[in-house]
Amino acid sequence: MHKLMMSSGAIALLATLGQAPARADSLTLYCAADEAWCQLMAKDFEAETGITVDMTRKSSGEIYAQVKAESENPKGDIWWAGTGDPHLQAAQEELTEQYESPMMAELHDWAIKQAEAGDHRTVGVYSGALGFGYNKDLLAKNNLPEPKCWADLIKPEFKGHIQIANPNSSGTAYTMLATIVQLMGEEEGFEYMKALHKNINQYTKSGSAPIKAAGLGETTIGIVFLHDAVAQAAAGFPIVPVAPCEGTGYEIGSMSIIAGARNEDEAKKFYDWALTADVQSRAQTVNSFQLPSNKSATQSPLAPDLSTIKLIDYDFAKFGSSEERKRLLSKWDEEVASLPQ
Repeated sequence: MHKLMMSSGAIALLATLGQAPARADSLTLYCAADEAWCQLMAKDFEAETGITVDMTRKSSGEIYAQVKAESENPKGDIWWAGTGDPHLQAAQEELTEQYESPMMAELHDWAIKQAEAGDHRTVGVYSGALGFGYNKDLLAKNNLPEPKCWADLIKPEFKGHIQIANPNSSGTAYTMLATIVQLMGEEEGFEYMKALHKNINQYTKSGSAPIKAAGLGETTIGIVFLHDAVAQAAAGFPIVPVAPCEGTGYEIGSMSIIAGARNEDEAKKFYDWALTADVQSRAQTVNSFQLPSNKSATQSPLAPDLSTIKLIDYDFAKFGSSEERKRLLSKWDEEVASLPQ
């Protein structure tokens, strides 16, 4: 077992984990982080507790839809990672269980506020700012100017050069939609999204897919969370991360126990374990560069410094609400996605 930091919460956690291998326990994990991080979490939890983990990786919006569809007969036990807005919507609809971990005292205020906003049916596990990244080789090859702002992305010269995910399936893309509405106001924000639509070459299912495509030279620009752009640069791809000049939104990646979970005790053990500093510090080993929610966790020096980024006062309670999220997605479908390109 990895050595955990010996706080009061961790001591209580060790006592709980020590009981696990006595039974042939199992856990069904729905994971919305990058595949490598999902695999790491499943493998390490299984190794340290003896609990067999069945992990499925999907985007946040997809997991929310699955949890809702399965609510009469839940198949999953815990939903880990992915943007917080769908977690808050699930909490509001009571698709997830109330739980207050003994690790709460070790978390940053923003992670605790996320739990409070979700009536303790969710909790923050990491944070990350929204932005975009571009392939500097493709930019030079196409003689394009360096994009520094949201306003640059709707210029005609970028037609066919940009990818973003579909906000119905991707928490990343929904965060972008909600960010633009908060930055510009709803009317102007939707005009911006319509203008951006003209420059999009593909709406992907996964939020991180656009920057991976940019790394491979399949698109010039990918709109993503900055830590995903940094991950591509760290892997050796010619990607330059950009924090938009006007300001940007951010996510609070979250975790929730699914209501009616068949393996609720195991889900609580995973929940507590995933909030420890030791476990959160491992993210950087698989090139995940988010800001961890445990105050004692270590972060890679390559990770974006959120204190240097102009962040908006993102309204998580409003834009994570079921009513607002459904309304914005429906409006995007009707007014943006339906337009020709």
